[in-house]
Amino acid sequence: MSGVFGNNVKISIFGESHGNAIGITIDGLPCGFEIDMDKVLFEMGRRAPGKNQLSTARNEKDLPEILSGYFEGRTTGTPLCAIIRNGDTRSKDYSKTKDFVRPGHADYSGFERYSGFNDYRGGGHFSGRLTAPLVFSGAICKQILEGKGIFIGAHIGSIKNIEDDSFNPTNISTKELLNLKSKELPLINEALEEKIRHTIMQAKYEGDSVGGTIECAIVGIKAGVGNPFFDSIESTLAHLMFSVPAIKGIEFGRGFDMTKLFGSEANDEYYYDGDLVKTKTNNNGGILGGISNGMPIVFKVAVKPTASILKEQNTIDINNKKDVKFRIEGRHDPCIVQRAVPVIEAVAAIGILDLIKGRY
Repeated sequence: MSGVFGNNVKISIFGESHGNAIGITIDGLPCGFEIDMDKVLFEMGRRAPGKNQLSTARNEKDLPEILSGYFEGRTTGTPLCAIIRNGDTRSKDYSKTKDFVRPGHADYSGFERYSGFNDYRGGGHFSGRLTAPLVFSGAICKQILEGKGIFIGAHIGSIKNIEDDSFNPTNISTKELLNLKSKELPLINEALEEKIRHTIMQAKYEGDSVGGTIECAIVGIKAGVGNPFFDSIESTLAHLMFSVPAIKGIEFGRGFDMTKLFGSEANDEYYYDGDLVKTKTNNNGGILGGISNGMPIVFKVAVKPTASILKEQNTIDINNKKDVKFRIEGRHDPCIVQRAVPVIEAVAAIGILDLIKGRY
């Protein structure tokens, strides 16, 4: 099923952008785990729209309502189901979209996949709105992982052609990851903030949009987590990353840059740090053979520019079968990279918890 993921921790998302609610069911959480709802709401707030001029004006509270699997502040061990009600919807903005398919969106592919019965309002089930329940689920998974000493954090890797500094792949501190969470624009090099703001606002002023990259790190994970081949750490995380709308690429460690190196440069040489086995470099991103080697897991994802732009574009009228010119209406993000940062952290947490459950 397209809306279901997981082997040991299973999640199922449901809902549409302009429907009554969106939601998620999580099966496989440990019983008796005390959820810190303040931390959950903090994570939801990091992703929420309508906070500033850098995001869409759509104002959603994104307050999860837990319907089952949660009693007296703790998980029961049975499936935990939560919904997030949609409030600030303007379905009339999409009245033309029923026939005029929007370039860069899943309107046409969704129309073909579901024989024209898909909800076209705001992208329906294909909308980035569906990442809100993923963040809710990931926030719970993060808390469970943090109890085991595993922390996940991410930052803006780039916006258009402006590149932030990268993590030091052999030495990433928990404090560094936690500090990024409090920033409106999570950057390592804060001197780039104004330049990035200007780039996003310039695109917005021109009725356009920009994309970028996100770098994510997972620290505290022991060696030996994962599997070869189909349930490797890379395949698990890549599966989840590509489940996030607008993600178009992923690389682990040095990724594609490793093709430019000699083997003697690419190999991560081992050494003992007391009783700990470490590597002098971390070109492989903390993963070998699909299994963690004890070093930080580091990967980067590519986020395409927001497909909804105000410029006139060429498209088709699928009902009358003719070419037309079309201008999208409504409220849209000029850049979704900064709002996608907590989403990438969340789905990484879901994947890692699924892999480690029962191992430690």
